[in-house]
Amino acid sequence: MKQAEFKKRRKRLMQQIGKGNIGLIPSASAQTRNRDVHYPFRQDSDFYYLTGFNEPDALAVFIPGRQQGQYLLFCREYDEKKALWEGAHAGLIGATTDYGADDAFPIDDIDEILPGLIENKEKVYYPMGRDSDLDHRLLEWVHHLRNQSRAGVNAPLELVSLEHILHEMRLFKSEAEIKLMRKAAEISADAHVKAMQKCRAGLYEYQIESEIIYHFLQQGLRAVAYPSIVAAGKNACVLHYTENTSKLADGDLLLIDAGAECDHYAADITRTFPVSGRFSEPQKLLYQLVLDAQSAALAEIKPGNPWNQAHEASVKTLTKGLVKLGLLKGRVAKLIKDEAYKKFYMHRIGHWLGMDVHDVGDYKVKDEWRILEPGMVLTIEPGLYIPKDCEQVDEQWRGIGIRIEDDVLVTQDGHEILTGGVPKSVEAIEALMQAA
Repeated sequence: MKQAEFKKRRKRLMQQIGKGNIGLIPSASAQTRNRDVHYPFRQDSDFYYLTGFNEPDALAVFIPGRQQGQYLLFCREYDEKKALWEGAHAGLIGATTDYGADDAFPIDDIDEILPGLIENKEKVYYPMGRDSDLDHRLLEWVHHLRNQSRAGVNAPLELVSLEHILHEMRLFKSEAEIKLMRKAAEISADAHVKAMQKCRAGLYEYQIESEIIYHFLQQGLRAVAYPSIVAAGKNACVLHYTENTSKLADGDLLLIDAGAECDHYAADITRTFPVSGRFSEPQKLLYQLVLDAQSAALAEIKPGNPWNQAHEASVKTLTKGLVKLGLLKGRVAKLIKDEAYKKFYMHRIGHWLGMDVHDVGDYKVKDEWRILEPGMVLTIEPGLYIPKDCEQVDEQWRGIGIRIEDDVLVTQDGHEILTGGVPKSVEAIEALMQAA
């Protein structure tokens, strides 16, 4: 993504922070996996959203109206030895020339420099409670300034959460962001297709997972957006199953929930299909019901509709279908009121999607469900999960777990499905798998 995009975001943020105040946001830290081995570094989404700076041990500072520079970056100084062992890093010069900072300072000097920057500011905006080290240091800096009040130094009067402003910004995707999300969605969709074509009885879940990740890597996307779920048979009834160690058997369904990340932007796709390439009659009936629920929910995704309307549509469709198939008994309206469907459909219809797979943004505003607007991206993912030991239903339904999930962009006149490249009708799935 071009630096102009990050600059535009910083400008919008500082307009909302306002003159006389200051904003702080820390980078992610490198995390130890075991002993002296680290997990692959993944930058904090909020920090990256504003800076594009992909290194640990950094702090971004925003001071609207400051004549000497409004955007400052504290980061690691360039170290030739570190560059030899770990690769290039920006250093102070790179922070200004490559990443648009008006000035840069060594992160080790933060205790000497930061108190002077927050001096006489009314409010400090920062992610409260998210970084214990920053919480502690900021209180120390404020306390230090208060001790200088007789010398005419004023400490900030308020500490304000930065997330409310920043997460509202992140909820609405720009064209540059949508371009990255389309790429992540398209590559992830292709990987799901390849998994369907590869699938056969006798393989293991992890072998199908490897096919998906292989395709991500072949297309240049080295990060998965979240641990992949590859769940055969009854494993699909565990919503966040990630062991991926079971053997695929004829007669089972395989549920795959997997998505790649493209320059910090996630895709999130789920498909469920038969290992043998053909649905059994009970599987087909339940699968079609979930697909009908997704279609009903998608029909509600358009500007002006409340967030929850899609969920309500999915609940109504699923409850009606479960009664028709005999898995629930009673009047549909009362079953919905009593939430009887939650025995088999226990999650909501979806979530915001963006830099985080469960992305930021309020679902309610002033106790009312949020109204959908163009530029929002969300998932639509109804499901049915009938546990293997569920004796209240006929045996033919037991051990079946189904979820169908797509990534959806709200447009000016409706919506766009970003993940439409994966077949999801019974006929299309069977045709693809039979041709493999």
